[in-house]
Amino acid sequence: MTHVATPPFMRLRVVRPATGPERQQPMGEGHLPVLVDEVLASLEPRPGSSMADCTVGGGGHAERLLEATSPDGRLLGIDADRAAISEATRVLARFGERAVLRQANFEALLDVATEAGFVPLDGCLFDLGLSSYQLGDARRGFSFASDAPPDMRFDEEHGLSALDLIDRASERDLAGILATFGEERRAGRIAKAIVAARAEGRIVTAADLAAVVAGAVGSRGPGEQGRIHPATRTFQALRIAVNRELEVLTAGLAGALAALRPGGRMAVISYHSGEDRIVKRFFARESRDCVEVPLPPVCTCGHRAQLRAVTRGVITPSPAEVRRNRRARSAKLRVAEKLAVAAS
Repeated sequence: MTHVATPPFMRLRVVRPATGPERQQPMGEGHLPVLVDEVLASLEPRPGSSMADCTVGGGGHAERLLEATSPDGRLLGIDADRAAISEATRVLARFGERAVLRQANFEALLDVATEAGFVPLDGCLFDLGLSSYQLGDARRGFSFASDAPPDMRFDEEHGLSALDLIDRASERDLAGILATFGEERRAGRIAKAIVAARAEGRIVTAADLAAVVAGAVGSRGPGEQGRIHPATRTFQALRIAVNRELEVLTAGLAGALAALRPGGRMAVISYHSGEDRIVKRFFARESRDCVEVPLPPVCTCGHRAQLRAVTRGVITPSPAEVRRNRRARSAKLRVAEKLAVAAS
């Protein structure tokens, strides 16, 4: 896997005070879990199973997993977003002590699951990316139309916001972020426009940022009419950078592998090609014995296969699901099962 170095200005860790009880308001209805039937079929939850939802969000997947593991199965729900934990607490209240919720980044999955008494796990789910309730909260600045500052942090109390990042980044750094995390072909042009607008004080809200990007991109060609908003990749890239989403994913997958029992399964839903590449390469690496490159005549690395892929390639949503839930349109599900590691 190609390693993307973190720009120096993004290594700063800014601790913010709590933002007050108004952030605990309900997220409202409308969050639909993606590929939920496929997840259930892949993870095979049974009564008594011990499960982890590492991005519990609005509790949609977690609710179905708890129903499937009734009457005595348990679920550990993890999310970096404080508001998500508040909402999941409300949604999953009917399951009582069977649902255990923790605010944490899933890079700490193994430690959190161990502390909560969930190791070994029978199944583990990651539903990556942005949730519809986060996009719908205008105060968070995830949306192009938001009149709030572009914050975009899942955990609003830690790290740099997207506006902080824009304020501190050089034009070159910004272009690299947009190209790497957003796969934006016009990264240089957009970065230049953002830096110019920043110097003039024209970026205050997320809507301001979206307007600057749209102005830099210009009118779309005939083949692009009616497609995604011109700021989509820029907002995606800033969100991924702010939350270190690709950086923490490998750690989360490794934690899941360590926490699973032999025969336990992990399911990962990704929405971004960079995420899917990390998952694909992690599953491939952990599905073979020797990981030396080039492959030697006699292996000396000592690595042993710990996974087998359950699915060939990826599972994608049906056209009917995409019509019901637009967020599902780019979803890709990969599933793997933990092996019993043979003695060396």
